[in-house]
Amino acid sequence: MTHFIFVTGGVVSSLGKGISAASVAALLEARGLQVTMVKMDPYINVDPGTMSPFQHGEVFVTEDGAETDLDLGYYERFLRRAKMTKLNNFTSGRVYQDVLNKERRGDYLGGTVQVIPHITDNIKERVLRAGEGYDVAIVEIGGTVGDIESLPFMESVRQLMVELGHKHSMLMHLTLLPYVSSAAELKTKPTQHSVKELLSIGIQPDILICRTEHDVDADTTRKIALFTNVQARAVIVCKDAKTIYQIPRNFSEQQVDDLICERFGFDNLPKADLSDWDQVCEALFNPEYTVRVAMVGKYVELPDAYKSVNEALLHAGIQNRVKVQIDYVDAESLESQDLSILSTANAILVPGGFGERGTEGKMAAIRYAREQGIPFLGICLGMQLAVIEYARHVANMPEASSTEFNRSTKYPLIGLITEWLDERGELQQRNLESDLGGTMRLGAQKSELVAGTKTREIYGKAEITERHRHRYEMNDRFIAPLEEAGLKISGYSSVQHLVETVEIPAHPWFVAVQFHPEFTSSPRDGHPLFASFIDAAKKQYQKGQ
Repeated sequence: MTHFIFVTGGVVSSLGKGISAASVAALLEARGLQVTMVKMDPYINVDPGTMSPFQHGEVFVTEDGAETDLDLGYYERFLRRAKMTKLNNFTSGRVYQDVLNKERRGDYLGGTVQVIPHITDNIKERVLRAGEGYDVAIVEIGGTVGDIESLPFMESVRQLMVELGHKHSMLMHLTLLPYVSSAAELKTKPTQHSVKELLSIGIQPDILICRTEHDVDADTTRKIALFTNVQARAVIVCKDAKTIYQIPRNFSEQQVDDLICERFGFDNLPKADLSDWDQVCEALFNPEYTVRVAMVGKYVELPDAYKSVNEALLHAGIQNRVKVQIDYVDAESLESQDLSILSTANAILVPGGFGERGTEGKMAAIRYAREQGIPFLGICLGMQLAVIEYARHVANMPEASSTEFNRSTKYPLIGLITEWLDERGELQQRNLESDLGGTMRLGAQKSELVAGTKTREIYGKAEITERHRHRYEMNDRFIAPLEEAGLKISGYSSVQHLVETVEIPAHPWFVAVQFHPEFTSSPRDGHPLFASFIDAAKKQYQKGQ
């Protein structure tokens, strides 16, 4: 039977529920348990796929093509054996949509549809389904205790804990211990009130994770335990760390995993071997150099919009024993053609995105990297713009563009696949309209890499699987003239034979990919594409010394 740990937050948002939950998951996995994680989001959007990155941050994509909350990225980066799916993230909007669809079909036989039991039952069904087949499922509730939006989720958790029983469920609650400098002391009252709010819903926390910037003495811990009815050993101090990858070790030293294993009756498990996490932190804190990567995008005011890319660069730095300093460059600022901000970069990266805004600035950065011999990595839209830039300035196609931006272009290098197959009368022949017409290519798909290319050398194998999130594709009728001009198509999708990767053989390191490799990078294993990119940046740095 699956055991469930529910994770809530109090006092303020952004305390790090996702990272704390993922760290606990990593500890339990290190002890040999099969662990999965679930994120329940209270907002009404069906999923984050249409939400602005400025509001929500990154949209993480799972292997099965679900567009999910960015916390699922943390889950996958901390776990090795479990991959997230569409079952691992759902919102209030999806729950209500499901219930209302059932009501319209008559599934409730004309009965009155209510939050209890219909909404709460739907939530419980989703949680139990996501946990099937695992020893432990860690379920995070978005938002803060007391939010009106999260009340149905809290009620569902209360019901589940009663139904599952003491031996199969527990609750971990994150709170803030603020430090009042005028009094020179930590204040426990916000934590007390947060737990009181939980108790008013009918939920008693079993573990408290207390976030703080300062050390917490034993007297303060005992005080918190006394006023919250939690064991003193279950009051866990989570002091600000130099890196989130120290947190599994921090929790292990406070025996969080022992508490959980005792509660659930997991006897005779081996101690958690965290040597790989120690190695990650050791490499992170002892770099040989600092390399600078200019990330040219249009959401640079909010780094969370590129969270997985940021983490993948960090992981690549760990692999290469260098510190990666990311210099965020607003793509629109480069449209004036003043590219001096790029002069200090050891490498340039153009990430994914949607829409025309900032594309000319991105192409200016791509051209600069190409002409100056600076290592370049393009991802998704970054690849499409790299192809357009090369066509305009090398392959004698000055009007090259994407039909997303210019429907009357003479050289539609990028477009919806239905557009350029219909143009040739091949749409029915290729039988792709139902699969790709006007919709995204989402989730994990296989690609075949061309022998003798840098991309094939980087991956070290002929077939790879990477995750996609895009609508537009490279028009294959332009492959021949581009390759004649020196651009190499180094990878194709295994099923549709669409362009997946391109490179410039004459350039020191110029690779662009249609997929999103950042989604499969992790701190312990890195990712070959990012590792090679940062290795090239390291060589560029050394060349300039």
